This record gives sequence, structure tokens and C-alpha cells, in this order.
Amino acid sequence: MDKSALYRRIAEEAGRGELVFPTRAEVGLRIKRLLDDPNCSIEPLARLVQAEPLLAARVVAVANSVAYNRSGRQISDLRQAISRLGFRTLRSLTLSLIVRQLAEQSADADHQALARRLWEHTVHVAALAQVIAKRVTHQEAETALFAGLLHEVAGFYLIARAKGMPELLADGAADWQQEGEAIVGEALLKVLEVPEAVVTAIHDLWQGYLAIPPNSLGDTLLLAEELAPVPSPLYWAPPGAPEAGTPQLEIMLDEETLTSILRESADEVHSLIDALK
Repeated sequence: MDKSALYRRIAEEAGRGELVFPTRAEVGLRIKRLLDDPNCSIEPLARLVQAEPLLAARVVAVANSVAYNRSGRQISDLRQAISRLGFRTLRSLTLSLIVRQLAEQSADADHQALARRLWEHTVHVAALAQVIAKRVTHQEAETALFAGLLHEVAGFYLIARAKGMPELLADGAADWQQEGEAIVGEALLKVLEVPEAVVTAIHDLWQGYLAIPPNSLGDTLLLAEELAPVPSPLYWAPPGAPEAGTPQLEIMLDEETLTSILRESADEVHSLIDALK
């Protein structure tokens, strides 16, 4: 079976709700369902988050990062951390954990290493997207963080399914962004009930057209992707292409430049990256 047929098969399975989630992702799915309840409160949320130690640790770490802890007061209580972050950020962290766990279920060492590199790329893009949204494109920062954490959802699912379909990673993944993202990614974003604004931004990222001056959520992701110092291991760069983290243009924004804005925000970006890892 060729790759195009495999992509369509996976997308059809996802459309029927036949997503292959690891058992440990069930807690994350329960948290997502609870967050979708308009009457949700912190107490039951905290109890569920505590059942997933990695998520609990990440929630506290992000709450103590420079991006969310302007006062400098460190906290260790999970309920306080959830209150500081808010339900929207908790939803972002929960879905990103589920996505990451998709690929981590593989017993193949090469696939696990690929997933780790993809996650490192993802957290750089997410952290940069949040700062760019606040300082450059003036989009909602939490939505930008969410979009950054989910922009590689199709790639993680590709790795997760590669054990039973080794053809998916045969000859690298050079064709993935041209075809696989559009087919599989579309189905996954729908099944995970990702908000339409984020879906549109991820579509814009796939298409790769950056507006000048950048002003949309899609532009936010495109800039973050270009500036991320860690490239996606699923992206094939043609010979002579610029290295990751070296933007091809310097965007002037009023009296500031993109470079100066990111330099001023470096502590915030690095703190959030460390927390998300």
C-alpha cells in the first residue's frame, strides 16, 4: 500500500473515532471532558490532574515560569497552579500531553527518539508563539500557546502508527508535510474538537504564506516555526535551505524589530520551554 493510501486509511479511521490512544492517555481524556463541562470546578480537576504525575508536574512548572509568574512567588500547590494558569491553559497542556503520549507508546527506540525530537521542536514553537502573539501579532496569547502545542499533532500520530505501518516512515518523511498533514491532520483536529480559530491557524501554517506585517494567529505560528532553533525531524529541507532559527527576513514593527522584541522576551521564552519539556 502506498503512503497516500495509508494516509487516507488513517484519516478514515480517525473520522470513525478509531483513534489508537495509549491506555495512560485515558486520564488526559477524562480531564478534557471535565474541562468541556461549563460547570467544571477546580477541586475535581485537581484530583484528576494528580492522577497523571507528568501533567501535574508540568502544570506547576508552567505556573512558576516567567510567563505566568510575574510576582516571582513560587507555588507548589496544584490547586493554586491551576488557578494561576486558568482552565484554557490547562486544556492546552492536557491535550499536548495526550498528543505526546500517542508516540511514546511505541516500543521502537528509533521512533521514541523521533518523538522526543518532535516534542522539543513543538515546545519551542509553542513558547515562541505565545510571545509573538503578545508582542507582535496581538493575538490571544493562550490561544497561540495552544496552537503551538498542537501544530504537530499529525506528526505524533504518524509516529504512533508507524509500528504497525512501517511504510509510513520509509525513506524518511519528506512527503509528510505535502500530503500527510493535510489528510491525517485534518481528521485528528476534528476528532479532538480543536477550536475553529486554531484549526484555521494550523491550516495557514501548512500553507506557509506569511503576511507582512504579520497579524493573524496563522502568522504567529509561521513566525514561531521559522524562528524555532530546533527543526521538526519530520520536515525535509532542500539543499541550501536556511538553518532552523535563522529567519530569512527582519520584520520592522513600529520602532522595534522582531529580533529586538525576541531578545527582550528571551527569559520568558526559555522559562516556558523548560517548563514544557
